[in-house]
Amino acid sequence: MNRRDQIRMSDEEIRAFLEEQRTLQIATIDHDGWPHLVAMWYALIEGEVVFWTYAKSQKAVNLRRDDRLTCLVEVGERYDELRGVQIKGRAVMSDDRETVQRAGEAIWERYTGPLNENTRQMVVAQAAKRVVIFVKPVEIVSWDHRKLGRGY
Repeated sequence: MNRRDQIRMSDEEIRAFLEEQRTLQIATIDHDGWPHLVAMWYALIEGEVVFWTYAKSQKAVNLRRDDRLTCLVEVGERYDELRGVQIKGRAVMSDDRETVQRAGEAIWERYTGPLNENTRQMVVAQAAKRVVIFVKPVEIVSWDHRKLGRGY
């Protein structure tokens, strides 16, 4: 077995990793062809990576022009601790108010805990200016160097 196969995560491991981690790096293609890279909060909704952003944000503008994006979640300080998931995909954007609000609530609950009425009203207010992005994977690459058992 080659090293690539040794460190690849299973689908279950990928899902658990994405549920455990907190920050999603998102690269879109800017108007000049250069990558535009940002870090975002995200949630898994029905197994799919989802994030929301202001409708006029640069990443939203970029995704309207070209729906390709790459997402990365990674952790680890030392080589033998490195883990990550890279998703190359297509963005499906929705400005449907109910969809945006549901996604916003899922993201806020993930990071702050159960919503109270004040928090819910804040999400409702923010949803009016936001869009939600569903990441449709084209290719997923993963690695977990812990599987090498320090045998590198």
